[in-house]
Amino acid sequence: MAATSIKLSDELKARIAPLAEAEGISPHAWMLRALANETERAEKRAAFLDEGRRELRKVRDGERGLPGREVLDRVKRRLDDALAAKARRKS
Repeated sequence: MAATSIKLSDELKARIAPLAEAEGISPHAWMLRALANETERAEKRAAFLDEGRRELRKVRDGERGLPGREVLDRVKRRLDDALAAKARRKS
């Protein structure tokens, strides 16, 4: 595992400490989890935007879009996946 160093303001460090303590973990572990969660969120957002850009190019190139029912099904699946992931993180 690579070691790195970050500088935190005294205010941020003071905000993190009680949050970590409330969860029974060290501030270091809390920050690692926060970084992992934010990294995952940013990667998912980037993939979502990439997919949207690809689909928009297809439509602009004359390809037909998705039928409305399929769009709704995709949105519902994404929402269900997001809700399930949130429930897993809470448990």
